[in-house]
Amino acid sequence: MMIKSFREYVEKLKECGEIVTVEKEVDWNLEMSAITRRAYDLPAPAPLFQNIKGCTPGFRVLGAPVGLSPDRSHPFLRVALSLGLPVDTSAPGLVAEWSRLPDVKPIPPREVESGPCKENKLFGDEIDLTKLPVPWIHHGDGGRYINTYGIFIAATPDGKWVNWAISRAMLDGPRTIAGVVIPTQDFGKIYARWKEIGKEMPFALCLGVDPAIAMIAGYPLPSGVSEGEMMGGWYKEPVDVVKCETNDLLVPASTEIVIEGLASLDEKVPEGPMGEYGGYVWSGRSQQVPCFKVTAMTHRDDPIMPLCVAGVPTEENHTNWGISIAASIQNVLRRQGFPIKECFIPMESAAHWFVVSVDRNRSCEDDDKLASEIGRAVFSSKGGSYIPKVIVVDDDIDPSDISQLTWAIATRHHPDRRVTIPEQYIFPLVAYLSPEEKKSAVSTRVIYNCLTPFHSWPEERRPVEASFRGYPEELQQKVLDNWEEYGF
Repeated sequence: MMIKSFREYVEKLKECGEIVTVEKEVDWNLEMSAITRRAYDLPAPAPLFQNIKGCTPGFRVLGAPVGLSPDRSHPFLRVALSLGLPVDTSAPGLVAEWSRLPDVKPIPPREVESGPCKENKLFGDEIDLTKLPVPWIHHGDGGRYINTYGIFIAATPDGKWVNWAISRAMLDGPRTIAGVVIPTQDFGKIYARWKEIGKEMPFALCLGVDPAIAMIAGYPLPSGVSEGEMMGGWYKEPVDVVKCETNDLLVPASTEIVIEGLASLDEKVPEGPMGEYGGYVWSGRSQQVPCFKVTAMTHRDDPIMPLCVAGVPTEENHTNWGISIAASIQNVLRRQGFPIKECFIPMESAAHWFVVSVDRNRSCEDDDKLASEIGRAVFSSKGGSYIPKVIVVDDDIDPSDISQLTWAIATRHHPDRRVTIPEQYIFPLVAYLSPEEKKSAVSTRVIYNCLTPFHSWPEERRPVEASFRGYPEELQQKVLDNWEEYGF
């Protein structure tokens, strides 16, 4: 069942025991984020903060909206609910289902006259973003981050391409935001189009959107493809959108909070540092970014803002972005005809590893060549542009099981079979890069061939896995059926 609003998603999480309502007053200065961080680490239900110190009454915050579930049997329950999939879908199964997104038939959004996001309207001096429950997230951050899991909406001047993207944004003042614009990303490409014609770029920041919209905003779709149309294809019906108050952008009608304005071409403000998905705060590293000037704000009654506390896994950069990147790459590899079975970006790798399992019954004899070709196909894809390391395993390894993966890397990967590719574009937020590499966005990428090397051995000397899986299937089943009778 598709969940069509953030409000409905919150209610569904409550039904599933995935939310703790925090009535006690909490401080937006570090405390709210520390509680959320603790919820990620346990993992625990998502905290819904009802009473934030010094903020406009009625405004609430949901921390860890797509963190791991405390339900150990269904750790990715919140991801599954976000995508409208069964909660017992396996981690690689989520990737496989979401990998079909590029193949859906696009359905354009449907403009409606009004929606819940229009219940309250503020203009000019009525707006004071500093009164919203905007968190100071980490020690060492450069400021309060108003956007950690909302979506920015922007369109090309001709309106033919509308981009919905998650991009961090720091509060600058009552009506100004420090907006991060990365030239190589779609949001940056659209900003460049406005700069070419010398006009400030209209934007809308939507906080608290349909959970699947937040997921698609993290999906590396091809440039020029509008997420709103693809979302309609995934829903199998149009997304209801409503026009902004001070520009012509259309926003999801059910959004909790919409902040509208113009991104300056010339005025710059400081942004950062911010704790990043790799798990570090690069203290003292700030940058000058465009000033986003706010012209209007609309919101639902008693609105709920989402909060992602980026950092050490596992948080939304890993569950949302990681799963979406893996899904987009799986779509590419499948279209190119590789004998793949499953794909995943392990949560523990902080989106630095991409793991793909290969059919053991493949016809290919040259495993080194196959692993290299798969890795290079990953790196040449849009999703793969974020990935510095590819690991190729046989399909007896579950790419989402970190213990199996560790065993495969340790016992199947020969150091001489590693393929390093120097002088490659690399996403500058990769954690281990030197300052020079971050600035140039160029470094080495690597492919780890962990395909079993034993096929070249004489058949009588090939090893058999010494584990429970190594016993005959009928004996495995007998043991499982009689487990309690044995006294366990």
